Amino acid sequence: MAGKILLVDDDAFLRRTLALHLEQAGYHVATAGSAEEAFGEVERSLPDVIILDIGLPGMDGFDALQRLKATHQTPIIFLTARRRSMDQVMGLQLGAEDYITKPFDIDVLLARVHTVLRRGPAAPLVQPVKPEVHIGGLSINPASHRVQIQQEVIALTPFEFEMLYTLASKPDQVISIDQLMTQIWGAEYVGQPQVVYVHLRSLRQKIENNPAQPQRIISVRGVGYQLVSEAW
Repeated sequence: MAGKILLVDDDAFLRRTLALHLEQAGYHVATAGSAEEAFGEVERSLPDVIILDIGLPGMDGFDALQRLKATHQTPIIFLTARRRSMDQVMGLQLGAEDYITKPFDIDVLLARVHTVLRRGPAAPLVQPVKPEVHIGGLSINPASHRVQIQQEVIALTPFEFEMLYTLASKPDQVISIDQLMTQIWGAEYVGQPQVVYVHLRSLRQKIENNPAQPQRIISVRGVGYQLVSEAW
């Protein structure tokens, strides 16, 4: 599936090399060396996906993402040398679709881009409406993308929402990491459990009374995760 990609990185060599790979894969590619250049390019080319570095000159990638998300719904993939888990959590909490660290495998990046494009705006139109879920004080409404815990509205990113909904749809059952990855991210993510770990950590920060000792979503060692119905 062809699409328009905007690549934002201050490394000119990486921009040229990666743009070539993306074009060979059938994508139309525009590039920018800074966040400021990217804003203008977004208005000109209306990309389907933005690949964004964090360590940019001037405005960094985190601030750029927030500004872009305020005016556009274009999915953003972070491609960065920052490997700290706190940076990954922040990027995903701010609304990035994915977080890939350098050095990276070009085939992995292409697979991630393909997955993000496949989740485009048209996809929900052909999907059946999911039923609401109510467990104790937890209420999840897929139609409005609304989560409430004891009447308090909890703001979740799309992936956090999907993870919570998937687990809540089968309360007290253990769901494996591979099952979560296949259902939420796609089969090409199987074998990369760090994606689940990062999103789950962020989700627990929002829903657990003590994220360091989770009671609502627990880990079943060597198996997967379980949403405990009695904890809500």
